[in-house]
Amino acid sequence: MASDQSVPAGPGLPSALVRFVQFVPVGAVVVVLLDSATDFLPDDPVEPVVGLLTPTRLTLLLGLLALVVPVRGRARARLRDFRTRLDAPIALLIAAAGMATYAGGHPTAPLRGLLTVIACYYLVVGVRRTQPDSWRAIGIIALTGVAAAATSAFSQVTNDTPTGFCRTGFLTDIACGTSGADDILIRATGTFANPNLLAAFLVLLLPFALLAAVCVDERTARTAVVTLVVIGYGALLTTFSRAGYVAGAAGLLVLAGAYRLTPRLADRAQRRLFATLGTLALLTAAGAIWAVSRAGNSLGVRGQAWEAALGLAADNPLGVGLARSGAAISAAAPGDRVFVHAHNLWLNWLVEAGPLGLLAITAIAVIAWSSAARAARAKSATGTVGLAALTGFFLTSMLDHPANLDRIDILFWCVLP
Repeated sequence: MASDQSVPAGPGLPSALVRFVQFVPVGAVVVVLLDSATDFLPDDPVEPVVGLLTPTRLTLLLGLLALVVPVRGRARARLRDFRTRLDAPIALLIAAAGMATYAGGHPTAPLRGLLTVIACYYLVVGVRRTQPDSWRAIGIIALTGVAAAATSAFSQVTNDTPTGFCRTGFLTDIACGTSGADDILIRATGTFANPNLLAAFLVLLLPFALLAAVCVDERTARTAVVTLVVIGYGALLTTFSRAGYVAGAAGLLVLAGAYRLTPRLADRAQRRLFATLGTLALLTAAGAIWAVSRAGNSLGVRGQAWEAALGLAADNPLGVGLARSGAAISAAAPGDRVFVHAHNLWLNWLVEAGPLGLLAITAIAVIAWSSAARAARAKSATGTVGLAALTGFFLTSMLDHPANLDRIDILFWCVLP
């Protein structure tokens, strides 16, 4: 952790500039997280550094630089402030990704994307180490992101906006506009292109939105925060994502099982509420999946992807290259179905970066989850919500790979600290 003693700013440094430098790291996190919710930043590189410096990377660079600038009133980040338990597996992940990229002669853009999300991880680490009270800002940011995505989802539902994704009452996929079907459910996508991506986003961010309730003292304001969180969980229901239902229920059960979230959210009635909601949601999700399995083989497509992925991993010990699993699986799997990824976070890394990539991402998941569990046992509010978010996201990642989208990937790495 950084020393509590501040480093004096240079002589003559204007106070307005000092305040700006102090704001930049947290402001960078705000911009990146809001972009993950709304995709408001352009994806094109900033001229004239073509192909390298995108607006997101520029934001991260400014945030990291501001962390190490000596400013009075704030301890600047030193090298030791960026050291974490994930350093070794992250280095292994970069090495595995680099070998898969250069040994196969593949484009380096996906590797730069990996370095970008890792930079976001260390930005959040630096902010949390140098500004311990920044968890309050994180709660407000999370609540804002949830509100943006959730209200967009409800707008699609209330206005019957076609999204191109539909399911029946038994949560089986069906073509939208199928004649003779009277139980077609339009799946909300919110600010994303796919309902499963919206579900993964909400599963990751909803627990952190609860931190906003700790930032306000007035009861009416706290009620408004809780209302927005409830709207967020309601938006999760509008995705009709089976994995999302299970993951959201698991997150609620983690929150309910925690001995204490914070002094203001620790009363027995609230714990009972979360426990009841989580249990009901889990039972409902389990019943829905059972009904789907009775209707047919709901995992047939995933089974094809997994079988093809394992074959590719055996034939390519260094991996097929980052962002290439979808094309490789599509070519190896029977039929003409097009796959985007392996429908499993860890299996996707095995295909793209080989056994070393699988070892690295597994170590990252295990260490991050166990660290959050340890913090939750120590009655840490951020540890508890982090454990709930990671538990739900890792459950989702067993049947899907939402982190294949850069907006979800960067949010995942921001949650890991």
